[in-house]
Parts: sequence; structure tokens; C-alpha cells
Amino acid sequence: MSGTPNELRVSQSGARLDVVIDRPHARNALSIATLEEIAAVFTDRAEDDTIKLVVLTGAGDKAFAAGGDLKELGARRSAEDAAFLFDLGSRATEAARRFPVPVVAALNGVALGGGAELAVSCDYRLAARHAAIGFIQARLALSTGFGGAAALQELLGPRQAMRMMFESAILPAEEARQVGLADAVANEDETLDELVARFVEPILALPRELLSDFKAVALAGEDESRRAAVTAVERQRFIRAWASAEHWSAADKVLAGRSQKRA
Repeated sequence: MSGTPNELRVSQSGARLDVVIDRPHARNALSIATLEEIAAVFTDRAEDDTIKLVVLTGAGDKAFAAGGDLKELGARRSAEDAAFLFDLGSRATEAARRFPVPVVAALNGVALGGGAELAVSCDYRLAARHAAIGFIQARLALSTGFGGAAALQELLGPRQAMRMMFESAILPAEEARQVGLADAVANEDETLDELVARFVEPILALPRELLSDFKAVALAGEDESRRAAVTAVERQRFIRAWASAEHWSAADKVLAGRSQKRA
């Protein structure tokens, strides 16, 4: 990868690549720089045949990624800004989804909004017991904005995905597992790191070429034409919602509330 990441911590141990969103002061919110670096890491390392597995997580124990960075994005209110943001977010989630070997999202805390979209772009989601996931975009009068609708529909089906969006619920880890948004939750006496190590052990025991074969077959099983159609409509609708008065009225209330807390 060209340059040194500032928003991510990237390290490799053996055949395992760890990518950590390193913005705990902002609950690992996805800034423009963060999304650019996620896209770059997954794109630049895709041809590295020393990697058998990627684990994506957030710094600390509060948040995997608490949505887009509203404070930074608050000045970007036009339809053109929305198109830029959607395309950048989609590039990051697509780079993770299409990475040639398995990608595991380790949910160390909440995955909300765009953070939930990033989580479902990974092959598997492993959750700490206190973790939670929520597609809460509707609370800001938004639809999904990082290309996550197709992945959510593949996991839950279009009608259940729509219900999750309009209910804007934040699902605790065990409930997320029950509906299919998490693949495993740490046991009561188990840390997230221990769960991840247990889950990835059989993966790391296999040859890289075989893992690449499995991933290629999994991607071939997805309906790419349907995904493209979903994403095209998703992009159009996100641009409309982002530039709407309803969205910015809700967003401004959130930003004002944060300012009052800091005062």
C-alpha cells in the first residue's frame, strides 16, 4: 500500500492480516480518510499470496464503527457530496467483499449505520458479548449509503432487510446471531480475541490457494446483476435522502446535542 495509514493500524502475523480502525476518540466513525484507507488496504493487499485471512475490527471495546463521521461530513450537504460519499463508501465495502480470501469482522462494540454496512460486507461477523449491530440510518432520515443494501438483503431477504431499516433497531450480539447478522458470539468466559482465534484456526490451517478457491466459488454464487441493480437504486435514493431537509434537520439536532455535551 502506498503511504502509511493514519486512520488504520495494519499488521500481519503469519498468514493473518489484522486491520484495526484506529479512531477510538470518535467511536471509530468512518471518516473520508478512513474509508479511503480501508479501500486502499483491501485493494493493495489483494495480490499478497502470504495472506490467508483478514480480521477487521475497531480499536478499544466500545465501537467497531459507529457510522459515518457526522461531524466531518456535516459540511457536505449537496447531491454531489452524497454521490462522492456513496461511491467512496461502496469502494471500501466492495474491496472487503471481493478480497480473495476470507474476511472476518470482529465486532468489539457497536456497528452502526455505515459501520453495520462495513460489517456485513465481510464474510463472517464474530461478536463480543457486549457488541451490537444496527442499521439505524432512518434515525437520520437516510437510507444505506455505503452499498450495504445488497449484502443485507442476501443475509435476511429483501423484506426483512427493509424491516430492519425502518425499525432502526440496535440488536445485541446474541439477537444478531439469531437473525443471521452474526456468525458467532463469545462465550461468557471468552474474550473476543479468543473467539476469533478459535474461529480462524481451521482457516489458517489450509493452503492459501484452497482458501482462494473457496472464496471465488462463494463470490460466483452471488447474483452480481441483481446486486448491481440494487446498488444503483440504493445510490440514487441515498443521494435524494442525503440532500433532503429532513436529513439535515435530524443531523443538526444530533450535532447540536453533541456540542452541548462537550460544553
